[in-house]
Amino acid sequence: MEEYDVIVAGGGMAGALAATASARNGAKTLMLDRNDQTVVGKKTNWGWVCGDAVAKSHLDFIEKELDMKLHEPQLDQKVEGVQVLSPDMKNRFPFEGEGYSLDRPKIAKFFAELAVKNGTEYRPHYEVEGPLLEDNRVAGIYGRDERGEQVRIKAKLVIDALGIASTLRRKLPQNIYIENTVSTDDIESTGRYIVSFEQQGTDVNYYDPKNALIHLNQVLAPGGYGWVFPKTNGRINIGLGVEKKSLEVRNAKLGKKDTLHTLIDEYVKWNPLIKSTSIDPTDENGKGYWSVTVKRQFDSLVYPGYLGAGDSMAMPNPISAGGIGPAMVAGVLAGEVAGEAIAARNTSLEFIWKYNTRYNELYGSKTAALEAFRVYLQSLNNDQINYGMSHFLTKKEAEDLSYGRIPEITIATTFGKVLSGIANLSAFKSLLYTVQKMKKMNSLYSRYPQISEFEAWKKVVNAEMHEVKERFQPNPI
Repeated sequence: MEEYDVIVAGGGMAGALAATASARNGAKTLMLDRNDQTVVGKKTNWGWVCGDAVAKSHLDFIEKELDMKLHEPQLDQKVEGVQVLSPDMKNRFPFEGEGYSLDRPKIAKFFAELAVKNGTEYRPHYEVEGPLLEDNRVAGIYGRDERGEQVRIKAKLVIDALGIASTLRRKLPQNIYIENTVSTDDIESTGRYIVSFEQQGTDVNYYDPKNALIHLNQVLAPGGYGWVFPKTNGRINIGLGVEKKSLEVRNAKLGKKDTLHTLIDEYVKWNPLIKSTSIDPTDENGKGYWSVTVKRQFDSLVYPGYLGAGDSMAMPNPISAGGIGPAMVAGVLAGEVAGEAIAARNTSLEFIWKYNTRYNELYGSKTAALEAFRVYLQSLNNDQINYGMSHFLTKKEAEDLSYGRIPEITIATTFGKVLSGIANLSAFKSLLYTVQKMKKMNSLYSRYPQISEFEAWKKVVNAEMHEVKERFQPNPI
């Protein structure tokens, strides 16, 4: 049986960077991917399905950590930021700062090549089916090669970057660290088109060549949002995400039978500036659908012999569903910790626990608060969102919330603005409740536990989030 120091399962954004960091730290590293090497990291038969957007801060981090530089064509379109629009289009809030719209196929290939240049052995056409287990510890993986023959490969550590449907995570023994599944209430069904288009008129609330746009609209995208992200050469990435319960409630109240597919087409037609569209055939990546988690990352990212990164650990931002940035950060950190463990000849759970604390410090500490805010947002209809964006929050407060920073919002300072109806007053009181829960979550994650305290800490976190979800049910219409 073959044996490596580190096996990285999955050659996407998280996986390729994890393999690069592991190999750079001296570990004998194998990266496995089910795809042909010409389409490494491809998520589905449709392509590399996502919004393609990433904040510059995340790119700066990986460039610094891996001593490399990204440029065209991997970086497709630079944007000044992300702007969130209210359903009535009267309010526009900043969400995140400067960033890029990526060329996903090209950057995936670039990262895979980077991993190989740094010493990773890369094996395409390998379908990972599950973990090898020895005494409830991950000791490698099993799966099938390009001939369909089962091949088992041992490793001192395994990094899971297989995505939301990971066969490794789902087949771990029941444990206190990592859940095997994700609730459907914490998953958005998403789809997007990359299209060439003719612009009809000018209105930066519908298409902004300098900013990525997010449209909040519970009729068009119940429980989620629509997006229009600019790309080069007269193209856009346009799509939306919906939450299952919200879509069911919306359809029942409106007497409709819409699906994700029909809603995307309706959203494209709804936009008055986007005309004469045609699907971009480049890399067969023009159209696709996928599922994205919108919860905090798993409370632990490690299990004996195992580290997870990216979508396999539910890392997309709970508000924006943006997964590229956290996946890249986590991939680098997981690879670095794995490499350090191999160099120290200590692959114990106690040693690799530092991956949990490092990710929490760099990104993860804010996501539980953002999950609470996402649940609150899904309980509001369009009228409440319109009123709230006009009266409840300043643009600075909204931006702070989007980063997980909690502004001081009190009923005393804002009460005079919400006296236009019981529904709005109730929504505002619910916002105050949510902000307090966000503060509690940030406080809990500011004291991320060591192993001995983890189980008790996790119970408190789960109880707090359960209370939020019990209070707020999807109510889009």
